[in-house]
Amino acid sequence: MKFRSYMSEAMKEAHAAAERGEVPVGAVIVSPSGDIIARAGNRTRELSDPTAHAEVLAIRDACAQIGSERLVGHDLYVTLEPCPMCASVISFARISRLYYGASDPKSGGVEVGPRIYSHKQCHHTPEVYDGIDAKAAEDLLRDFFAAKR
Repeated sequence: MKFRSYMSEAMKEAHAAAERGEVPVGAVIVSPSGDIIARAGNRTRELSDPTAHAEVLAIRDACAQIGSERLVGHDLYVTLEPCPMCASVISFARISRLYYGASDPKSGGVEVGPRIYSHKQCHHTPEVYDGIDAKAAEDLLRDFFAAKR
């Protein structure tokens, strides 16, 4: 089976988040059949909810759609390395594969920081693929924060 990246769809969500004044992070969930079943961008400010990260919102929507708290066989594409909270939610949801764009040396929870998936307390570790369209994600984040300063 040939690999198809859905990162461009996650980037659309990140751009929409930036337009709303949110940190530009976007996520999409892809079903085992290759269909996007959920998409989201950050909405922490809009919803006054510190848990309203793109990954969490997309996972909530996907779980509601399939009627299960587990997303076995599903892929998550997110433009930025998940934070520790999101990395944990990804594990709890049993996401099969995590694809992310930019690394997050300040707040990441996968490859930097607490490295959630390396702990023996972590019950499920997704396959992790990093650096997918990383430059585009990094540029969007850099431009967003430069405009804020």
